[in-house]
Amino acid sequence: MGQVTVRVGGYSHPVSCEDGQEAHLVTLAGEVDRRVASVKTMGAQYGESRLLLLAALLLADEVHDLKVELAQARAGIIPPQSRVPVDPRLAETLSRVAERIEGIASNLEKS
Repeated sequence: MGQVTVRVGGYSHPVSCEDGQEAHLVTLAGEVDRRVASVKTMGAQYGESRLLLLAALLLADEVHDLKVELAQARAGIIPPQSRVPVDPRLAETLSRVAERIEGIASNLEKS
């Protein structure tokens, strides 16, 4: 059984894990620490347990959003932010730029 000490919100926490999972656990603790830091930037002074609770709620909210996105993707539903109309003139300009880049790349390959 592996063990690491992670630092979250300025507090050290010894945590056990499966052997070989130590680096992964440190990465996860880093994610929690980033959420704790974002809560701290709000200016209020919270104790350790409150900070960890708020960080957990932020992470739970992110997980919820990802689950909704995944379910929509599996159902073939396009999220609203993906439905942004494309300006046909911009699409045409980008297409011409892409063709020019391909032509330049082709000429470089011949050289």
